Amino acid sequence: MSGNTNPNVSGWRGVGRFEFSKAPSSRSSRLIQKVNTKPHLTIATTMDEENIEKPSKRKRNAAIAKPKEQRQHSSKKQVVDDIEDLFSDKETQKIRASLLDWYDHNQRVLPWRRITQTKETPFKEEEEEEERRAYGVWVSEVMLQQTRVQTVIDYYNRWMLKWPTLHHLAQASLEEVNEMWAGLGYYRRARFLLEGAKMIVAGGDGFPKIVSFLRKVPGIGDYTAGAIASIAFKEVVPVVDGNVIRVLARLKAISANPKDKVTVKKFWKLAAQLVDPHRPGDFNQSLMELGATLCTPVNPSCSSCPVSGQCRALTNSKLDKLVLITDYPAKSIKLKQRHEFSAVCAVEISGRQDLIEGDQSNSVFLLVKRPDEGLLAGLWEFPSVMLGKEADLTRRRKEMNRFLKKSFRLDPQKTCSVLLREDIGEFIHIFTHIRLKVYVELLIVHLKGLRTLLLPFPLFLCKCCLHYNYYFIKSSNFNIFLVSLLDNEWLRLMMESIYYNQMVILDT
Repeated sequence: MSGNTNPNVSGWRGVGRFEFSKAPSSRSSRLIQKVNTKPHLTIATTMDEENIEKPSKRKRNAAIAKPKEQRQHSSKKQVVDDIEDLFSDKETQKIRASLLDWYDHNQRVLPWRRITQTKETPFKEEEEEEERRAYGVWVSEVMLQQTRVQTVIDYYNRWMLKWPTLHHLAQASLEEVNEMWAGLGYYRRARFLLEGAKMIVAGGDGFPKIVSFLRKVPGIGDYTAGAIASIAFKEVVPVVDGNVIRVLARLKAISANPKDKVTVKKFWKLAAQLVDPHRPGDFNQSLMELGATLCTPVNPSCSSCPVSGQCRALTNSKLDKLVLITDYPAKSIKLKQRHEFSAVCAVEISGRQDLIEGDQSNSVFLLVKRPDEGLLAGLWEFPSVMLGKEADLTRRRKEMNRFLKKSFRLDPQKTCSVLLREDIGEFIHIFTHIRLKVYVELLIVHLKGLRTLLLPFPLFLCKCCLHYNYYFIKSSNFNIFLVSLLDNEWLRLMMESIYYNQMVILDT
């Protein structure tokens, strides 16, 4: 990595990898200088945290122990037949008892878990407790999707402190929710939580208690519905996630592709067979806990496993040293990242007709809200355009000029004069399956007439928060922000991570 780099910003998580292609001028260096953060200005990370199983370096067929020739010629039907071999009644009872006993003595202490109350409580209090429990399970399960447990704990605690019940969340705004979510990635999850809470509260029937009703809530799929229904309401239903699939695949020595739709349905069938009818929630959690702590993708702790006696993968590995326990389940082929390219322009609208170094008292910066669907839905960014492929400076500016003119009537020949336009450099922004190359430039303009300002709709001024040295001028349709800075710290932070969370909207 070369150039002027600063990948570690104090107080922020995962600002990612980037480099600027040339040393910036004193004017544009404001955009990349490392600064201390403000406690309530949240920025989305450049890389979503994931708990992705990485393929083993040893590339072997993940079939059960058979002669090599037979493994090579196994058909898909034979693979699926592996799963049709359900657990016997004796196996089922043994696995249930062993897992629940192990879970009772070894479960991790996590804030979304609680000790089941044995004393009798009034019906109304019990119903309220169930709803609080369901809400907590829902929030935790959504946060845990593609995110490590240790990362989620702090987010969960802060979330529940701010919105302790479903009704509290239903009164929140999307901006508040996104601010709280900043850093977890996959912001669509947060939006679905908010939409779901509003829908449940508006319905007036309380929290849905069974899977079929839970599935109607935005963002709740089969797994989350099963988790809420079994843990909070004791419905005897299974859950199947990556941990459960790994445990079941090893218990039955299943060699099928775990991402195949037919195979996934069979895993649900196996999981449903095992669920304990008296403690469905605890059993489902025990199965997931086993996969997360002992039956891990690499280096499983078979000697400590409570169901090693029922594990066919362990038996196969003892019979044939060419077969490894980690051969189960079959490793999925890692998708190749696609390369994308974007031009980003930090547009500073100056109230002066000339530049004075260090004077930003009369400046605002243009921010744009992304579409409500797709990548980084609903988040705020500097004006940006997708390029399709690598592009030189001339083409990038041509595309950006077209976008600024069409969207905001920013036209150097008619509505504004250019005080400074400078190429700052480029950096790489990593997503799960996307490698985004971002070209950044700074554009400082002076409007020729304030009444021709950018937008065909009125603006109004928010209250000024002098303590943090910034205020917002926001448009009436909430899709544009003009940000006025009394100092430039906030802008520097945004430059370190071009894509960031929706900002705090101050009351008008």
